[in-house]
Amino acid sequence: MITLLARLLIKDHEKTDLPEVRRGYGVLSGTVGIFLNVFLFAGKLFAGIAAHSVSITADAFNNLSDAASSVMTLIGFRLAGKKADRDHPFGHGRIEYIAGLFVSISILLMGSELFRNSLSRIVHPEEIVYSGLSVAILAVSIAVKFYMYYYNRNLASLIDSVALRSTAMDSLSDCVATSAVLLCQILSKSTGLQLDGLCGLAVSAFILNTGIKTIMEASGTLLGRAPDLELTTEIAERVLHTEGILDMHDLLIHDYGPGHQLVSLHAEVPSDFTLVHAHEIIDRLEKELDSEFGVMSVIHIDPVDVHDREANLLQKRVLRKIRSMDPDAGLHDFRILRGEETPVVSFDALFPFSYNESDEKIIMELTTTLGRELPGYKTNIRVDRM
Repeated sequence: MITLLARLLIKDHEKTDLPEVRRGYGVLSGTVGIFLNVFLFAGKLFAGIAAHSVSITADAFNNLSDAASSVMTLIGFRLAGKKADRDHPFGHGRIEYIAGLFVSISILLMGSELFRNSLSRIVHPEEIVYSGLSVAILAVSIAVKFYMYYYNRNLASLIDSVALRSTAMDSLSDCVATSAVLLCQILSKSTGLQLDGLCGLAVSAFILNTGIKTIMEASGTLLGRAPDLELTTEIAERVLHTEGILDMHDLLIHDYGPGHQLVSLHAEVPSDFTLVHAHEIIDRLEKELDSEFGVMSVIHIDPVDVHDREANLLQKRVLRKIRSMDPDAGLHDFRILRGEETPVVSFDALFPFSYNESDEKIIMELTTTLGRELPGYKTNIRVDRM
């Protein structure tokens, strides 16, 4: 159904890299989600009241909260698709991440409410009225929720959406929760045991676990999660295979929402290149990165004197010292500043985040050691983290 609606309602539906197409898929998912969740809420509420079951009634209101989450998703995608303006020059794409966060919070709230109601039912048990209609409604609900999980998961992969991924996980948790409620109904009928409250506790635990996982994913993106390793590797390889570029460092990827990424990096070029020639290389590379990866890029030029034999020899000695501190460490921007009476060895020491010493201690240790090993030189050391 979703595929058919996408073909009918979304222009150029196959071009998922276009902001308006992503917005179309998000709005479609939200609209269908609202309709299906309201339908399930009405059915389960009727079944819960008829059966005097706290787990069915709570599951009904869980679907109502899902309808509200679908409204958030719909609004989030519509706002995220707004074009860049003076106040938001990189667009409004991060609103989609905020929508995903709200969906995750709603999962936690409903899990907490179901947990409270289930405890109350254990303390004050009530007999459940078994009915074939309630069982049929729950079975239909499971099928509908699994379908919602299936299409939201596929759409999330198609347009790389955190919000839809959270919605898909919410639908899967609902599917499991409703299955547990249905099982509780059948077991209570066959054994005569009052399992409604215990079933509600198990369901709420699953929902709370799902909510915690999805809220960590959504909030991690907003806080600034490390970029995808595959993307950074591909960009780095593309830069290093560019003729005229010796090395690169300080690669940063700034995420302003799906399809709105800004890349900045430092590219080392031979210092005997003319400024015009170096600019031509960098300008062409920026356009190629935009074309191949769909990212805006800003590249800083670092000139390197490849013919400075003294600097090349000293760089190898300094690198050995840095790697003795951590095998994964490195350096960049190495140069000898000879404008003063005493030449200055200047470089950036590159250490992984796993190296526990502070930047200040690293600089102190390197300054002390190199002061002994490189007499006649001053040092100017900065620390970068990978």
